[in-house]
Amino acid sequence: MKSILVASILAVSAFAATSPADAKGCIKGAVVGGVAGHYAGHHGMLGAAAGCLYGRHHAKEQERQRQQQAQPSQQEKL
Repeated sequence: MKSILVASILAVSAFAATSPADAKGCIKGAVVGGVAGHYAGHHGMLGAAAGCLYGRHHAKEQERQRQQQAQPSQQEKL
């Protein structure tokens, strides 16, 4: 089972190196979710997929908050 986990982490890492920047949060979430899923019942791949989705969702929310905070300061300069 450890070889599957290691192979999954290597595959995700290889994907991260070749994917565009819109995958923010996916890699960290996939690694954490994969490890948690593995220990929760040998569902590492399912945990990695869920972690990736959550990580992307969280990164998008943070980006929206940054944009909302930046908008008032940009309007003040005009």
